[in-house]
Amino acid sequence: MMEFPTQLSLEQQFRLQTLKEQVKNLSQEEAQNFLLEVLRQMMVKDNLVKHLLKQA
Repeated sequence: MMEFPTQLSLEQQFRLQTLKEQVKNLSQEEAQNFLLEVLRQMMVKDNLVKHLLKQA
C-alpha cells in the first residue's frame, strides 16, 4: 500500500495561517456555511480521486 504524506507543505501552512486570520471574525452562521462548503468540496475531491483511481 502507498504511503501518503500527512504533513502540510510550507505553502499550505502559510495558506492555513492566512485562512485562520480571515475566519477569526466570522459570525456563527457564516462559520457554519464556510464549514459546510469546505466539507462539500472535500467530498467532491474524494469523488474525483475515486474516479481517477478507477481509470488507472
